[in-house]
Amino acid sequence: MTHIDNADLAQMVDHTLLKPEATREDVAALAREAEELGTYSICVSPSMLPVETTVKVATVCGFPSGQHASSIKAAEAKDSVAKGADEVDMVINVGQAREGAFDEVEADIRAVRDAAPSPTVLKVIIESAALSDEQIVGACEAAERAGADFVKTSTGFHPAGGASEHAVALMRKTVGDRLGVKASGGIRTREAAEAMVAAGASRLGLSGTRAVLEG
Repeated sequence: MTHIDNADLAQMVDHTLLKPEATREDVAALAREAEELGTYSICVSPSMLPVETTVKVATVCGFPSGQHASSIKAAEAKDSVAKGADEVDMVINVGQAREGAFDEVEADIRAVRDAAPSPTVLKVIIESAALSDEQIVGACEAAERAGADFVKTSTGFHPAGGASEHAVALMRKTVGDRLGVKASGGIRTREAAEAMVAAGASRLGLSGTRAVLEG
């Protein structure tokens, strides 16, 4: 496995704080740490916006269950962009994916895409640990049809677990080089981070970024 230097790895990281008990002070500290470590962005809850920082700002939408009405997800995304979010990580309706209702999954994603058009980067969280391989492929294809920029493994909040090398590789195979693939959820070591990149991840969602970068 090729070793990635720290600066390059940091530039793949969304330095993340989505705990419900997080305070504004915690988010300010996150932003300072992101700037110090040289991460690509911070990822925070929508209620924390706007955040003053020199790095990109990502937020979440329909988080963490994805079981919100599409109109609510769209309104949330639009509000976040108005408050300075550069990127939006939305959660699909995972139940629809499990049912094989990929037209509905696509429509849900499209509602958010329409509310937060390019240049806002739209990442689509499919909760891969809760899906079969066939369902992962279907969700990724729906995301691509709906105009998403990235597919993303996990919220990090699902009991089924977070990112796996298998899911990342399958997602990369499905979207080719047309979309980004973000691995998130349970990536706590340098080794795990590099394994996700080797499997095809182009972005990483990390909360313990410093520990990962310092190996």
